[in-house]
Amino acid sequence: MANLSTKYMGLTLNNPIIVGSSGLTKTVTDMKNAEKNGAGAIVMKSLFEEQIMLDTAYQIKQAENDKMIYFNHSETLDYLDYHLREKELSNYLNQIEEARSKLMIPVIASVHCVTPGEWIHFASRIQEAGANALELNIAILPYSAKENCMDIESHYIDIIKKVKKEVSIPISVKLSPYFSNLVYFANALHQTEVASLVLFNRFFSPDIDIEDFEVISTNLYSSPAEMAHTLRWVAILSDQVKFDLAASTGIHDGETVIKMLLAGAKAVQVNSAIYKYGYKHINTMLETLENWMDRKGFNYVDQFIGKMSHYKANDPSAYERIQFMRYYSEIGL
Repeated sequence: MANLSTKYMGLTLNNPIIVGSSGLTKTVTDMKNAEKNGAGAIVMKSLFEEQIMLDTAYQIKQAENDKMIYFNHSETLDYLDYHLREKELSNYLNQIEEARSKLMIPVIASVHCVTPGEWIHFASRIQEAGANALELNIAILPYSAKENCMDIESHYIDIIKKVKKEVSIPISVKLSPYFSNLVYFANALHQTEVASLVLFNRFFSPDIDIEDFEVISTNLYSSPAEMAHTLRWVAILSDQVKFDLAASTGIHDGETVIKMLLAGAKAVQVNSAIYKYGYKHINTMLETLENWMDRKGFNYVDQFIGKMSHYKANDPSAYERIQFMRYYSEIGL
């Protein structure tokens, strides 16, 4: 019988399937359901940097309209700012403590951030609450001509370095695919001593309502076809970085889990498939993985992780190819 356990960020996981940060890990009950159905670890729903700021701003705006509050007094602003932030953080810290007391699998906290600002001090308290690791979900969309790629990359490194000074638990970074040279940047992250990269962050997808002239959301969940982009970069990076990789986006079945591990991922993060099929789908994917390992004669996951990475594949150029001309030219021959 195959042993599915693996090491990720120095943590021992019963298997490589992690339930990623989402509504699926919003409560401790949700986390318990994930564990019960076979998850190797969970990433808690993110604490948003801007969420805390927006909550504070809203309450201050309400205070402006309340004649019972002496809004012009700086002490009032300080009180609102401090206590609202503390309430938001305390709820998160309490959830970490409860999760650690009730779950046997690793609990990874998550912070969604864009700046190395005031939220940084949260990191040390997250560690004190008992989180096994911290995932930084850094999402900086390069939409402005005023910032060059080096400026944007320096933001990432600055955030990671400052958080690293606050904690000793492993840190993973969930990246977007928007880099001019992802391999170069991933190697630059080595100096920050991150334990893992998660590929990739899946962004809000905009659409336009042509009747009401509004920007709306679309494609809330990933599709299986989206796994190809992740697969390519896991395979390319796994031979060239010194930290772990976790694959995310487009992982809907056990076969795709196997593919990501073969490409070099130490773990995978799953969300959309669980939303679609329920937590029980974790066990279905694990059964596929275990049956495949038995059939191929693998006793341990480490025996095949990276077996089909960029440099180890029979045709490494297949990961490098980005044009279809070879195939189009053969049409009609």
